[in-house]
Parts: sequence; structure tokens; C-alpha cells
Amino acid sequence: MRRHLAIFFSGILSLFVLTLPLRAEVQLLMAEEPGCMWCARWNAEIGPIYPKTGEGEAAPLRRVDMTKPIPDDIQLVRRVSFSPTFVLLVDGAEVNRIEGYPGEDFFWGLLGQMLAHAEIPYQIRHSD
Repeated sequence: MRRHLAIFFSGILSLFVLTLPLRAEVQLLMAEEPGCMWCARWNAEIGPIYPKTGEGEAAPLRRVDMTKPIPDDIQLVRRVSFSPTFVLLVDGAEVNRIEGYPGEDFFWGLLGQMLAHAEIPYQIRHSD
């Protein structure tokens, strides 16, 4: 009897797990170009700490050179014109963007708004 109950509950658990929605893949795309002084500033001010922050864990950074074709697995709403441009991607599709680098203080606030709007949970772990 115990064996039958274990098999039954194992089947129920498997069915429950299979019906759970899969977690979306979230990335922060940084479109940049060689010689961009604002990219260099972002790299100096934010780059080293970004992966250690809650935002960086929720939306890992993915860099692309905007002078080259955008990879096929990325779907943008419109082409990237400014360097740097930060695009929040959910399953490879753009949901929001920051054009240019507004400085460290504004960057964190704008990124937080983008994550909140997309309902991406994260914990703030940086000092503004």
C-alpha cells in the first residue's frame, strides 16, 4: 500500500512540476562601440560592481558591439543608435531600454524602474 501511495504522489508531484511556468531568461544588453567615452565611464563606474549587485544577478550583462550585426537571438523594438544603449531583454526580446549613460546615480534608478516595470524581482545591493 505504501508503495502505491508513493508512486501516486510521485506522479502528482511530477505533473505539478511540469505545469509550473518556466523562469524567463532576463539579460541586460549593453550595446557599445569602440572609442565610446560614455561606455568607458560606465565600465569604470558600474562595470566592476554590476555582476555583484541584485540587478546584475536578476539581469546579467550581455555586451554587443553595435558596429556589427545584432545577434539573431535578440529581438529589438528598433535599431540601436546611441552608445551605450542598455536594453532589458526577456527571453531575447526587448522590453525596455536606456539610451546613453546618464551617470551612476541615474543609471541605478532607471534600471530599477525597468526591472520593476517588467516585474523582475531583485534585491538592491549597491550603494547609490
